[in-house]
Amino acid sequence: MARELRCHRSHMGLFRSKPLLLGAVAALLLFNGCAALGLSLLSSGAGILTGQSVAYTMDGFAYRTFTAPIAQVESATRSALEHMGIRIDATASIDQGKALRAQSFDREIEIELEMVSAKATRVRTVAKQGVFFKDRATATEILNQTERILSLG
Repeated sequence: MARELRCHRSHMGLFRSKPLLLGAVAALLLFNGCAALGLSLLSSGAGILTGQSVAYTMDGFAYRTFTAPIAQVESATRSALEHMGIRIDATASIDQGKALRAQSFDREIEIELEMVSAKATRVRTVAKQGVFFKDRATATEILNQTERILSLG
């Protein structure tokens, strides 16, 4: 009988520490989010170290600044789109540069080339797939192909 009482008391200890257990679970969930944030920051830092220099906005735009005049970057961007099999539908002048609108099978692509200086051009691109979805991989590949063509010429 004494043994049963001890066993019963040890289970009671679990019930007394329930707030402590809930606090520990909540802390793990909170720290898990911090770990994910830390890993995200670490992976973006690793991308910078490996030469990957494409940045993203919260709404799915990819952008990069090239050290080249706007005419040279525009030519490289057009070549990149052609190489990728993406058709340019329209071109327009904007305040400090040009805007291109292109189309693939199921994506609408918008590219803005903005003159930062006579020797630097910022390119911002987004690939929209439907109303709500953005294709960051395609937007990034356009910038990567533009960079590759610029490095060849």
